[in-house]
Amino acid sequence: MTDEEILDAQRTLAATEGVFCEPASAASIAGAMRDIRSGRIPDGSRIVCTLTGHGLKDPDIAIAQAQRPVLDVEPELEAVRRAITDHLPD
Repeated sequence: MTDEEILDAQRTLAATEGVFCEPASAASIAGAMRDIRSGRIPDGSRIVCTLTGHGLKDPDIAIAQAQRPVLDVEPELEAVRRAITDHLPD
């Protein structure tokens, strides 16, 4: 499996399930996705993938994959709250 397949699985998992695992952990998801597409894992199968670590374990990859620019925010609760709420999708 390629690095791109692993990073695609990491992005997909984060976007669809809200789980931002580390790239090494996303390899199990990438493998399952590949095997489902190829028919190696039949429809209706129950699959368990163990996910560990946080996606920010490798911040350079997380930043490179970001679809929006990284924000600099003052380390104050209200500034963090505004940064989050002002950037929520409509």
